[in-house]
Amino acid sequence: MTAASGSVSDALALLTKGTVTCHKVEQLEMKLKQGRPLRIKAGFDPTAPDLHLGHGVLIRKMAQFQRLGHEVTFLIGDFTGLIGDPTGKKATRPPLTREEVLANAETYKTQVFKILDPEQTKVRFNSEWLGPLHGEQWIRLASRFTVAQMLERNDFAKRMEAREPIALHELLYPLTQAYDSVALEADVELGGNDQLFNLMQGRILQEASGQQPQVVLTVPLLLGLDGVEKMSKSLGNYIGFMEDPDTQFGKAMSASDTLMWDWYLLLTDKLPAEIETLKQGHPMDAKKALARLIVADFHGAAAGREAEDRWIRRFSERSQEQAPEIAVAATNGEVQLSRLLVERGLAASRKEAERLIGQGAVSLDGQKAADPALRLALHSGQSLLVKVGKLKLERWVVT
Repeated sequence: MTAASGSVSDALALLTKGTVTCHKVEQLEMKLKQGRPLRIKAGFDPTAPDLHLGHGVLIRKMAQFQRLGHEVTFLIGDFTGLIGDPTGKKATRPPLTREEVLANAETYKTQVFKILDPEQTKVRFNSEWLGPLHGEQWIRLASRFTVAQMLERNDFAKRMEAREPIALHELLYPLTQAYDSVALEADVELGGNDQLFNLMQGRILQEASGQQPQVVLTVPLLLGLDGVEKMSKSLGNYIGFMEDPDTQFGKAMSASDTLMWDWYLLLTDKLPAEIETLKQGHPMDAKKALARLIVADFHGAAAGREAEDRWIRRFSERSQEQAPEIAVAATNGEVQLSRLLVERGLAASRKEAERLIGQGAVSLDGQKAADPALRLALHSGQSLLVKVGKLKLERWVVT
């Protein structure tokens, strides 16, 4: 980090937040203490035209380095995209054509600047240095590694055990990714946790080339909206960079509470202590705040607030239409509202009911009931829409 960017310990806390691997944290601390901007590298093979929040985990980590004053390179693997990353693949994947790779790369350059600062981001293509390599240079590069090293990859080992074919060009992929780190003289390389093997090869090749080995930081794969599978457009469980604010906000609000806390860790700058504080409040409030932050990343803070307002209106209108009708007995004179809420199971105790009323969390026919001591007289034939918090809504039909 630069001298004006705060303490090294604060930087380490932010940069390692939500990571799976930091190899090695003491080397990252040492590099940060050098006082010069670090060269940060993250590579993306343009295998599909659209980015989603799963990609955003890595891009946000790049942005964190960027805000601390470091040099960020968004590396488009137009050359490696022609090979096809074998990570996690059970069979050889057909390489993309150069036309497909370049078309996808153009969309990437537009989308990443939703999060990264375009003025402070270097966009490079690895065909710049991999394309000119001739036969002898490829042989020398390949000589730095052994077949045994390559077969240590978990997916290769599984395919070997299952007697499934591994094409020779797939063995070149980790070599080319490692050479990217040498070409860029990377201090830190970022990647998904499934990329750990490839990223570590960069350290090996850098040392063999006389460079200081890069620090490897990996982030987990983001679970999608279903909370089960990793986020993927093909599975439909994604939030896309280019989706409109209302779609992004609505999708974020559909995530489970458990998933929401994972997303807070991976998709915001909030530290674990701040997230623990949020957990003490109402989960609906935390989820709306998260949805606002997600929209703000791509469309600005004002768009996040406006999307929330529209969502609340739609949610309120829909809830009123769907509010269950509950028959309640007429009161004999006036009865405290807090007592009625407890009798209906809308509050656990009179004390909680009075607290909710005092906080403005209870409304009657759309009007907040602000007085904890409020008394009501319910008359036969009366209809009253009662809302408690964000989710509890009933229409009392007095009999």
